[in-house]
Amino acid sequence: QVPLVESGGGSVQAGGSLRLSCVGSSDALRTFCMAWFRQAPGKEREWMAIFGDDGWRQYADSVKGRFTISKDIAKNTVYLQMENLKPEDTAMYYCAARNGACSAASSSYESWGQGIQVTVSS
Repeated sequence: QVPLVESGGGSVQAGGSLRLSCVGSSDALRTFCMAWFRQAPGKEREWMAIFGDDGWRQYADSVKGRFTISKDIAKNTVYLQMENLKPEDTAMYYCAARNGACSAASSSYESWGQGIQVTVSS
């Protein structure tokens, strides 16, 4: 497991933007699959965006075109830029790392951040 620390959450009105950051180890950022998940109250944890070690990226349909995952290796940081936020984006957001091929299944990730709250009001 690798330590992951998220920051950047908060409250925003619908249509607004937020950028989440996740600081990890340099090895993880270079060689692991990095992902962002979210979990709303009473719902299962769902994947939002995936960034493979080969640069491949994929997004869930619910956020495609609005969210962008990126990495800054020099800063050991993975970002999730969120645009045009909607009330249904309200959730706890988690950064995750997997030493292996990317997966949409949360159970396949070994390392998790503590989570950070994003609240979008209408």
